[in-house]
Amino acid sequence: MAGQNMRDAWRGKIASLCLALLVAVGLFTPGMAAVPDAQDQVRGFYGVLLGTMRDGRTLGESGRYARLAPVVNRTFDIPMMTRLAIGPSWDTLAPAQQQQLLAAFAHYVAATYADRFDTYSGEQLQVTGERPNGNDVMVQTKIAKSNGEATRLDYRMRQDQGSWRISDVYLDGTISQLAVHRSEFHSILQREGVDGLVMALNRKVDLLQSVARSS
Repeated sequence: MAGQNMRDAWRGKIASLCLALLVAVGLFTPGMAAVPDAQDQVRGFYGVLLGTMRDGRTLGESGRYARLAPVVNRTFDIPMMTRLAIGPSWDTLAPAQQQQLLAAFAHYVAATYADRFDTYSGEQLQVTGERPNGNDVMVQTKIAKSNGEATRLDYRMRQDQGSWRISDVYLDGTISQLAVHRSEFHSILQREGVDGLVMALNRKVDLLQSVARSS
């Protein structure tokens, strides 16, 4: 009997140790929220975008921007997108210059979405699937107008500290937004330097906002 009690006590200790290890690695945490997958991340972004479109006229341009900016910063990998858009010269820039470009690019991306998705006319923003792309995932989506016209947008998703974030957008599944930015930014950097690129991005935002206010 004493031997049986010792074996039972030993099993209890082993079970307690295993449970502690499971909790430590996060495999047995009560109420632990699941990390959104790549498609869920895009669906969440589209949900906010659609709500902003529906409230677009009431919010106005500044209200749309205020609602979308934090979501863009949370959903898009702005630091990586900025580095890739600038190209090899990124590593030669001073930290202060890098921060200027990061802020200007984040401002530009949010302002672009606030401008392009300004009102709601029955559009449907649909996530249609995904496919692997190396270590990344391409989430395929479709924006369908009420007249049946549809635009395909694919989002390249990359994991960053356990979360999926957008690192590029492809129009019609082929035209890389980052490639377009890289070509444009390189030209401005060559002519006008970092200050010129920051000013150019801010001018684009000012133009988007002035057009929105006048419409």
